[in-house]
Amino acid sequence: MIFTKEGNTTIAFQENIKLTIFLENLIKEYPKIKKDNIIVNLFSFDTITANDLLEFLQLSNTHLASKKSFVLVTNKVSYDDVPEELCVAPTIQEAKDIIEMEEIERDLDI
Repeated sequence: MIFTKEGNTTIAFQENIKLTIFLENLIKEYPKIKKDNIIVNLFSFDTITANDLLEFLQLSNTHLASKKSFVLVTNKVSYDDVPEELCVAPTIQEAKDIIEMEEIERDLDI
């Protein structure tokens, strides 16, 4: 698992692995990054479905409860195909923009 830290945001990425193993590794490493906003880069997966993204729901909800952002990045699943509880962006830059907006909302208590 590869982590790239930019300020208070960590981008998680891993190549050549099954999605279930990726998620297991992310959960195992979560204590190391739980204080950061998290972007999960899923571009290395050739095929991914909305149901696959639902596997991240529990981790996302846990992270959101600690007042931090959790964004999945893939352009293979439409934002409209996943529940509102999951934040999905088609690019890393859009994920960073979402986190910036959410940070402003948290600062303003919105």
